[in-house]
Amino acid sequence: MVTAVLWRDRVAVGFWVKTHHVRLTHDERQALEALVTKGRAAARKLTRARILLKADEGPEGGEGGPPGPGWTDEAIAHALDISAGTVERLRKRAVFEGPLAAIEHRPSKSPPRRKLDGRAEAHLIALACGVHGPPSGGREGWTLRLLADRMVELEYVDALSYETVRRVLKKKRTQAAPERAVGPPTG
Repeated sequence: MVTAVLWRDRVAVGFWVKTHHVRLTHDERQALEALVTKGRAAARKLTRARILLKADEGPEGGEGGPPGPGWTDEAIAHALDISAGTVERLRKRAVFEGPLAAIEHRPSKSPPRRKLDGRAEAHLIALACGVHGPPSGGREGWTLRLLADRMVELEYVDALSYETVRRVLKKKRTQAAPERAVGPPTG
């Protein structure tokens, strides 16, 4: 059981008052302690479990078990070498999603959008291979920046970074690489 206090105010010394109070049940505390003790999980998950264990203020009204350590965000941040904002965000997530859900990885709500689709990638590769001719300006070969600029000039995309060009060409090069023979050729 995790409770939330949805007000926020400044204390005279300039620190924010805790707005989300973590109060773990006995079962939740045991599950988190088992995870940390075992140590067989992703480092981020273990750190989140440690944060919740240190932030635990114990069950509401002292029912169901001993009170937790109830450390401040700054003390937890210092002890675990993380920022106080990370502690605050995890407290909030634990209140609204539950402590066991809060330690799990949450995938991004907006996955990265691909700048080039298959058709545009094919045009980029053809351009790099010289199908459209050599680069302008008397250059001998294409640079990543020239390829990116040319793709914009040909209106395949509205904007393109040289890093995207590098990734596409590297991906296609590794996919097209022939298998290497391990021994002497047969036959």
